[in-house]
Amino acid sequence: MGLIAREIEGRGVPTLAMSSAWSITAAVRPPRSVFLDFPLGHTAGKPNDAPTNIAIMNAALGAFETMTKPESFVTLPFEWAEDDAWKDAVMRPRDATAGHSDQRVERTATPQYQTDEDRSRAEVRLAQGGCASCIFLE
Repeated sequence: MGLIAREIEGRGVPTLAMSSAWSITAAVRPPRSVFLDFPLGHTAGKPNDAPTNIAIMNAALGAFETMTKPESFVTLPFEWAEDDAWKDAVMRPRDATAGHSDQRVERTATPQYQTDEDRSRAEVRLAQGGCASCIFLE
């Protein structure tokens, strides 16, 4: 996300990343990002909670006004629940005896692509000195 955002910003378009993964976002250092301490996949809030979804989007877009330094990172003032008990369930693999299995794949340094065409285009772009992840900017 940070590499793509920097490439887009280099072309004159401001970007803002929304994240619920603090450590990952801090590591990739996008030009501007807002953080919500929400479960992964729910960065804009709970499904069907339009008032909160709209408030989060307004706060995120409003952050553009205050984020003047590179790599600005702001925590938005929203809470997923009244306490942090929800984190207990989402921060560990599911128990196989509960009818679920751990579907996570091992992380490696080897890039993974959805299609062979994606891989080919990324390799060509990288060989030309470009950003392997930014093929959509061509």
